[in-house]
Amino acid sequence: MQKLHIPTFLRVLFVLLLIITIVFIMILGKKLLVPLMVAGLLSILLTPLCEQLEKWKVPETLSALFSLLSGLIIVGAIVTLVVLQIKGVSQDLGDVGQRADEFFASMNGFFTNKLGVNLGLENGINKGQIVSFLQTGDQSIQAVLLNAIGSLTGLVLTPVFVFFMLIYRRHLTYFLVQLFKDQKQDEVKGEIFNIRKMVQGYIIGVLKVMAILAVLNTGALYILGIKHALFFGLFAAILNIIPYLGPFLGAILPFFYAMLTSDSMFSPFIIVILFTIIQLVESNFLTPKIVGANVNLNAFITLLGLLLGGAIWGISGMIVIIPSLAILRRIFELSESTKPFAFLLAEEKNNIFTKNKLE
Repeated sequence: MQKLHIPTFLRVLFVLLLIITIVFIMILGKKLLVPLMVAGLLSILLTPLCEQLEKWKVPETLSALFSLLSGLIIVGAIVTLVVLQIKGVSQDLGDVGQRADEFFASMNGFFTNKLGVNLGLENGINKGQIVSFLQTGDQSIQAVLLNAIGSLTGLVLTPVFVFFMLIYRRHLTYFLVQLFKDQKQDEVKGEIFNIRKMVQGYIIGVLKVMAILAVLNTGALYILGIKHALFFGLFAAILNIIPYLGPFLGAILPFFYAMLTSDSMFSPFIIVILFTIIQLVESNFLTPKIVGANVNLNAFITLLGLLLGGAIWGISGMIVIIPSLAILRRIFELSESTKPFAFLLAEEKNNIFTKNKLE
């Protein structure tokens, strides 16, 4: 039978239309797809514990339940720690607000006396105008409440999805084997196992890096005498889960807090220097050694994915997009017809950023 030849431009057009359709579905199904994606990653992370319990003759349902409870306890402990730190910081907001008013008033005096420009900040920040701006912004109060309800719905659905994914993980594996029945079953099972190990290695590696960064950030801020060093250290470490943008955002908050609370300008700029050094250590030593090449995505695709994930799903999208693209890359490698797309996503070994030159 003669094979149907499809022109290259039609195949490219089909891929573009497929991408547009997927993005459209992601936008419409945000409230369901976000908890489903997060649950998928968490279930992959909890699968080894569930399998170990089953080896100890624990029933399948109880193994999934115990694994889920263990994950919830760990997440709950982290959230409790962060909430306690936020409570401590919130008690100092009054003093910080007063210092902020003094800072902006002095800045207004400088511009007025030196440049003849009045910024209108001689009395500090007009908090009433800020509240009014927030209430008349792009989103109404009703929309904000609806978004909060949606996030609460996702918070409830996520552990439910995790529980069922742990129970039916073998069923899902068998479905994928049947889906690729034209290939050898052992090879398909091996690829599914490799993808699961890749995601586990990525998540565990990221968590290890975050823990190390929390210690380094907190220690640096504590040495400088910055109040609430633990909160700012944890905050910066958690934001590090967002590549490129996270470390920058994590350093902004302690910088401005030190600027408003310190008696000199020495501490804020020392914070920037220390955070820069810590970030260099993380990007050049910690992440390559601990996370390794689990995702193997090039920098352009990573940045583009972050922007797309943030535009569609917000912070949740920026978190889940990297492992999702890594899984997509591995799936593309399974077929000769899709290997060019895997090459597009992957980090090229021979490029201008490496020592080797293109032949």
